[in-house]
Amino acid sequence: MTSWVEVINYVRLRYEVLEESDAWLRFRLDTDGARTQQVSVHHLPDLGGAAWVEISSPVGRAADVDLRRFLELAGESQVGGAAVVDGLALLKHMVPLEDLSVREEFERPLALLVARADAMEHALTSGDDF
Repeated sequence: MTSWVEVINYVRLRYEVLEESDAWLRFRLDTDGARTQQVSVHHLPDLGGAAWVEISSPVGRAADVDLRRFLELAGESQVGGAAVVDGLALLKHMVPLEDLSVREEFERPLALLVARADAMEHALTSGDDF
């Protein structure tokens, strides 16, 4: 069984942690070229009787992006769904914490989500704010 502490330690060893609390971490990954992408990982305890990990990455400020195009691009993604939270357009993906293989069930969706969010940020804003 995988614990939230194991997920936190995995992230701390591999990435630049920008901010954290008991229930979430925000960190940065390098992407193509000189671009970077921020990611948040949240611990969602007892959702439907089991703990989950939510991975999210911002694409842009919702007020500054074409939300219809954002949804179209999100629909092409292998992982993640589109959401607007606190004014940010996000790609989000959830994985169950119980029996989580950090390398396969966390790292792989993380890499796919980050690459897609960065490509969408570039397409929708031409920037690298996140």
